Amino acid sequence: MARAAILGCLGPTLTPGETAFLRDADPWGFILFARNVESPAQVAALVSALRETVGRRAPVLIDQEGGRVARLRPPHWRGWQPVADMIGALEEEADILEALTLRYRLIAHELHALGIDVNCAPLLDVPQPGAHDVIGNRAIGTEPAHIALRGREIAEALRAGGVLPVIKHIPGHGRGMADSHLALPSAEADAATLRAVDFLPFRALRDQALGMTAHMVYPAIDPERCATLSPEVIAVIRGEIGFDGLLMTDDLSMKALTGSFGARTRDALAAGCDVVLHCNGDPEEMRAVMAACPELSGTALARAERAEAARRAPAPFDVAAADARFAALAGAALHA
Repeated sequence: MARAAILGCLGPTLTPGETAFLRDADPWGFILFARNVESPAQVAALVSALRETVGRRAPVLIDQEGGRVARLRPPHWRGWQPVADMIGALEEEADILEALTLRYRLIAHELHALGIDVNCAPLLDVPQPGAHDVIGNRAIGTEPAHIALRGREIAEALRAGGVLPVIKHIPGHGRGMADSHLALPSAEADAATLRAVDFLPFRALRDQALGMTAHMVYPAIDPERCATLSPEVIAVIRGEIGFDGLLMTDDLSMKALTGSFGARTRDALAAGCDVVLHCNGDPEEMRAVMAACPELSGTALARAERAEAARRAPAPFDVAAADARFAALAGAALHA
């Protein structure tokens, strides 16, 4: 049985040591970063090699929002303006929604061609004035209702392209005054404000198969622990927000978290996360994570199986027509 983890690797090919480790570790899935990317043929071969280590069609994830967060870049793949810049260049909401659909359908087409079947998008965080720009121009709007509608378009476009979306960073990272890659941020708002603003897009997309936690403290819910490690916050995610998909942590190696990797793993799973995500491919860290990581079972296993069953072949798609329509629609927001 697969174990409750998603792991990365160090380079564009697997070393013999990584192959042996991943075969024994048997993580539920894998994630790719820019260090793993050289060319389409190389990425497709790496995806196949990762799946071969566990002997099944394990989910393979990537962060391909376009813009600042993009692991696949020119010359082999399309380049994109930051999504907030694209949205800002358009006036009508109908045009924004169509542009988002085209953008993420084209992204899904590129991912599916490589065998990648999960994209860590849409980002549903509601940015706040004065917050750290770690969200910044990655945000798909400033109003919760707009973000919910646009997030739905992105999710449906990815699914139409044969790629599962991951809603992030649940229950909302838009208030952070620090970058959780480097420090632990806090959402300084009362429960009513969080409910009306930050939680709203996640509640609107609570039917999605996959979600990723925020390494952020919500003092109105739990003043001590970030969402990833907080039973109280995860109870809100499951209850008030109503998300019953597979809940993965954000990257355990981010500096928002402290303590050993074994403790991080145990605490996240005990809090209610279904799987832990470890991204940097560091072998010592991965060994510590997997030493503390159990097999998927119970509700977490059921959610993982539902997510895998939600994968579909892409719908018919005219790539040239989509490119042309995006160019005509987006104008100054044209991808590179």
